[in-house]
Amino acid sequence: MPFGSEGIDDKLTGLAMSGGGFRATLFHLGTLWRLNELAYLPKVDRISSVSGGSITAGVLAVRWPRLQWSHGLATNFQDEIVTPVREFCGRLIDGPAIAEGAILPWKDISDIVETQYRQHLFGDVTLQQLPDRPRFIVNSTNFMTGVDFRFSKPYAGDYRIGQIPGPTLSVALAVTASSAFPPFLSPVVRDIDPNLFRQVSGADLYGNVAYRTRLFLTDGGVYDNLGLETLDKRCKTLLVSDAGAPFVVDPDPSKTWVKQTLRAFDIATNQARALRTRALIDDFRSGAHRGSYWGITTLVADYQLADALPVSPEATRYLSSMRTRLNPFTDAEQCRLINGGYALCDAAMRKYVIPGAGPAPRWPYPQFSLDRPIAPAETVAAAAGGYESP
Repeated sequence: MPFGSEGIDDKLTGLAMSGGGFRATLFHLGTLWRLNELAYLPKVDRISSVSGGSITAGVLAVRWPRLQWSHGLATNFQDEIVTPVREFCGRLIDGPAIAEGAILPWKDISDIVETQYRQHLFGDVTLQQLPDRPRFIVNSTNFMTGVDFRFSKPYAGDYRIGQIPGPTLSVALAVTASSAFPPFLSPVVRDIDPNLFRQVSGADLYGNVAYRTRLFLTDGGVYDNLGLETLDKRCKTLLVSDAGAPFVVDPDPSKTWVKQTLRAFDIATNQARALRTRALIDDFRSGAHRGSYWGITTLVADYQLADALPVSPEATRYLSSMRTRLNPFTDAEQCRLINGGYALCDAAMRKYVIPGAGPAPRWPYPQFSLDRPIAPAETVAAAAGGYESP
């Protein structure tokens, strides 16, 4: 039964990794780093990802069979996961793709981005080559139906048009669609055999073959930037790592059409994220779900954990204001984002999920610890870079 209609399973644990460009990619790398140290990665049944989070999840997915386990710990985590992700986040991906697409209008920008993913991260690995457990779910948004279009090993599709059982689509395509921020890297358009789809209960658009002859997809954050919808109807325990961009108030917003459109998109995205986050916290409080949420804007001190890693309010603002483009992040930017995800995941997990368990936390990169303010010049440089993704 697809799309969460099976009901909540008390034994299932889901990890959601939000969108937010390379900022999210690196923040979630810190999350995975600490989950690995806590021997918690093997306990996760499903990993749902969006946009920049899908880059991290995709690397974990294709390299999962290579991980060497000892007492629940992947001993080669840094070599297999950290190194390729960090190397990729030092590349300029979005700018050249946008420029080439503008200069050569017959070239599809999404094809250019997909080639980068294929060459540097995923090769020709398909969804059918991913592990059965954990199940990796890469989320995009279907521009035609307006709902989440998910890629996974068991099936791809959305609840309005049906599902493709056992899809042989590539991981590179899935991550391209998930991170296709509009309007710059979007849409991802692919012709597809309509006969691959299977009708499911509630698929009200299945009868119109036009919805099944091509995929017309955009960034998963347009619909659900947390990646929660694919988990909260199925998993009792939810772990949510959120590196999404906080809404920036502006006393003098631009009057240009383009900037107005982007700001309206930001407002809608911010509202959707806020509603999902509030519903999640309410579920935790009521007992409907177990687990924890940690966001890039959250102060570690708010968890009131005596031995949590110290993160200054200034460092928190630095991380949350960092750009979300797919352009090169410096060594310092990368290390601080990884440290931030690590520290927040550690505090949230040891406060609400596994109190008192696991080894004491240690900064992945001590030379870039977050217990002190960041130099103003670095803060300005980290935030610069043009458009913002969800």
